[in-house]
Amino acid sequence: MQETQGEDKQEPWESVALTSPFCFSGDCVGAETAKLRQQLALLKEQLAQKQAPSFPPGKVFRDSLQVGGYAPEMVVIKAGSFQMGDIQGGGASDEKPVHWVNIEKFAMGKYEVTVGDFRKFVNASGYKTEAEKGSGCYVYSSSSWKKEKDANWHNPYFSQTNNQPVVCVSWNDAIAYTEWLTQQTGKHYRLPSESEWEYAARAGTKTKYWWGNEIGKNQAVCDGCGSRWDDKQTAPVGSFRANPFDLYDTVGNVWEWCADNWHGNYEGAPSDGRVWKGGNESRRVLRGGSWDVNPDSSRAAYRVRNALGFRLILVGFRVVRRVART
Repeated sequence: MQETQGEDKQEPWESVALTSPFCFSGDCVGAETAKLRQQLALLKEQLAQKQAPSFPPGKVFRDSLQVGGYAPEMVVIKAGSFQMGDIQGGGASDEKPVHWVNIEKFAMGKYEVTVGDFRKFVNASGYKTEAEKGSGCYVYSSSSWKKEKDANWHNPYFSQTNNQPVVCVSWNDAIAYTEWLTQQTGKHYRLPSESEWEYAARAGTKTKYWWGNEIGKNQAVCDGCGSRWDDKQTAPVGSFRANPFDLYDTVGNVWEWCADNWHGNYEGAPSDGRVWKGGNESRRVLRGGSWDVNPDSSRAAYRVRNALGFRLILVGFRVVRRVART
């Protein structure tokens, strides 16, 4: 057999596997593989966004609880800016200076937390309120205010149903409830910041009350609001008209705990709606008035404070929840 004369040719390899970046023992990833993974991650993110619930302003929703049933009914509050404080003039020094605040979109309880809402929490968790564990709650008895040891959220010394706002709950009790909601739903529930509360209560208005500067008659429950519950007890939530943000009872019924520490005025107050730290850390803000205070104390700008463990048959709370900004 005749052998081929001359030098052997060295043909170039054209294998993609050898012209593309590669590695041994899984220590790196080829550029093409990395690119494909990035594209896949982007597709997954886009799909998740399409499948995620939408939260347009005004939407009403309820989150499911792991123990069964639902969290309180929530309303999505649109983002916006507003003037906070004594806009009308004549208010107290702690309502000044009037200042602008920018608020991001969030969800707020359509109603104050009810006896029924709170009962779900207690039954599921075994929680004992500070009134039950301690010296009770302040009630109006024998023509004076005094703390009664047997007074608590299910015994406020007046008749109530599951549809009335829970009372005799401290700031600490309210925080415990929001933490339980967060654990049960996987969503972030909390108390509102003071600026979120006033923004939602005003609902785009600049008057003393969201409907105007006069309290009128039978538009809320307070001492002088002209309702059948005035100066007697709480009214069932939703007994009066909702404000333009579809929130009920932001005037009167019960004082509502906010997350903020107390500050004696608005000097240095946040302009972005966040919870205001510093100040008096032993006191928290309460807003909205109640069934046993006068109309002036139920104005949108009016503010009071009390200790974290304070319990009173005039005091309850409302929750907020984080929602997607888009």
